[in-house]
Parts: sequence; C-alpha cells; structure tokens
Amino acid sequence: MNEFALSELPLHGFCRVIRVEPCPAKLRLEGVGFTEGAEVVSLFRAPSGDPTAYSLRGSVVALRRSDAVNVIVRGRGEWA
Repeated sequence: MNEFALSELPLHGFCRVIRVEPCPAKLRLEGVGFTEGAEVVSLFRAPSGDPTAYSLRGSVVALRRSDAVNVIVRGRGEWA
C-alpha cells in the first residue's frame, strides 16, 4: 500500500503511522502518540470539516488538517 497523509484518511478508516514529517508540531504530535507503528482510526469530523478526531493508543485526539498533513500513514480500511 502507498503512503499518504493522515488528513486524507476517510472517516472510520484505519491506518498505521509510518512517520511524522519535520514541522513545528512534530514533538507535540509524537508526544500524544503519533509514533511509528501506532494504529489510528478516524472517528468523526467537526461540522465545519476541521478538526478531525482520531483514536490511537487508547485516546482520542483532535487534529487540524494543517497538522494531520504532516503525519504519514499506510493502510486504508474501514471498520465493519
């Protein structure tokens, strides 16, 4: 499967983090759990379309699109 930005993950899709690109928020993203190998599920999106809530490592984290584009993931699927 190809790598893509977390911001492109469809709602209720799941993926695995490959890396976080260098950016001002890199340490914060890694600190809340966006590290290599972490499984992520897209839960829901705000009515305005931004931010999106993601489930990872037993927590729910809301990310703006501007931060989610820096999280590179692989694997696109949907929970049944």
